[in-house]
Amino acid sequence: MLLAYLAISVLITGFISGVFGMAGGMILMGAFLLVLPVPVAMVLHAVTQMTSNGWRGVVWRRYADFRVFGRFLIGLVAASGLFFFVSYVPDRATVLICLGAVPFLVMLVPERLIPQADKPFGAEICGFLNALLQFVAGVSGPVLDAFFIRSGFDRRTVVATKAVCQTTAHLAKLIYFMRASDASTETAVEPSVIMLCTLMAVLGTTLSRSVLEKLSDAQFRRWTQSIIMLIGGLYFAQGVYLYAG
Repeated sequence: MLLAYLAISVLITGFISGVFGMAGGMILMGAFLLVLPVPVAMVLHAVTQMTSNGWRGVVWRRYADFRVFGRFLIGLVAASGLFFFVSYVPDRATVLICLGAVPFLVMLVPERLIPQADKPFGAEICGFLNALLQFVAGVSGPVLDAFFIRSGFDRRTVVATKAVCQTTAHLAKLIYFMRASDASTETAVEPSVIMLCTLMAVLGTTLSRSVLEKLSDAQFRRWTQSIIMLIGGLYFAQGVYLYAG
């Protein structure tokens, strides 16, 4: 039953991520936290999201802007360096509250203060904040989206470039939690579980391509924001409930 639950969760969220370039990761983290300890959820989430984003990057590779990706890496490496000597593993309530709060915090920041990824320093700042959120909440899609949603890129370039950026961000998260958890909690995941989740991530991403092709850029942006805000509200409420309990 657990394997079936994990497989279906990864398939559905891989499809959602493939269509909108985000949201799937947030849903998947919440699904994992229902049945797995935080360190294990972080590791398995990193592996599946690396696969999902990596495959999406391959599928849409001709649309990816690798100049933006290179600048994103600068910020990612800088943030990773700050956490090099840290072994912090958050509890379930903290992760859920961070997951839920991020979309709303992004909305509170005036649009003029959020540099876009295709503008000077936008990608570098995005990479830095992206890595910080990956280490604390395990997901950073809403912040990444904020740096792309008003850029001059069309939906294919947005999805492709975000995919290659997120692949490296999840790799950094995987390394961090494997290392951080060595000092606290066991993070061993069965190879069969990793293989199953990997296959489902590739399948979900592949099935999403035809849907993305049919969406207009306006529909893409409208649906992305609505889904993220709904999921964020649910996660925040759940996290607060766990703290109160």
